[in-house]
Amino acid sequence: MANIAAAMADPSRVSMLCALMDGRAWTATELSTVAGIAPSTASAHLNKLLNGQLILCLAQGRHRYYRLAGREIASLLETLMGVSMKAVPRAKPTTPVHLRKARTCYDHLAGEVAVSLYDFMVEEGWFTSDNASLSVVGSARLDGLGAVISARSSRKPVCACLDWSERRPHLGGEAGAALLKAFTQHGWVERVPGYREVRFTDAGKRALRKHFRVDA
Repeated sequence: MANIAAAMADPSRVSMLCALMDGRAWTATELSTVAGIAPSTASAHLNKLLNGQLILCLAQGRHRYYRLAGREIASLLETLMGVSMKAVPRAKPTTPVHLRKARTCYDHLAGEVAVSLYDFMVEEGWFTSDNASLSVVGSARLDGLGAVISARSSRKPVCACLDWSERRPHLGGEAGAALLKAFTQHGWVERVPGYREVRFTDAGKRALRKHFRVDA
């Protein structure tokens, strides 16, 4: 735990990790820009994150890309964001409005819209009584949306992920990842290049009202 904490304990490295929360791979130059540091300095920070097993380096030809080491790292970061917000008494939300509305949390949706989706699912009985698995209703509704869950996955089918800006849960786990993938394939959401922000298209807004009674 101490080694992991030490690897994260720098504002520049935290900025890099937060950028990688969009689930995509970034170059060292892109990450240095996000962190506001020189590329040479970024290299040293990235090595510390690699040694701490928080990120992975992917080589493609002469280029190298960096991404989070896995979903569990993304979950850790999201939890730390929530804890850091709680550490300041009566802190006013400082998250940009567009990110509070809708963003990615590694491979699933987060933000105000995602929390509203989760509330709807709970109310409509999409989950079992312990909220740990999909109910028959939930499975059927996800199938109807084209959200396919792998039967071979060792990941939890449903996970209530605490949303750090809303302080309430949104849908994580295999179901959350499948739902974001379906939204993307249907053209309901568009990713903003280089950022965690996602925007709902006109078709997506109509779909949210139709299927979830949620206004995006």
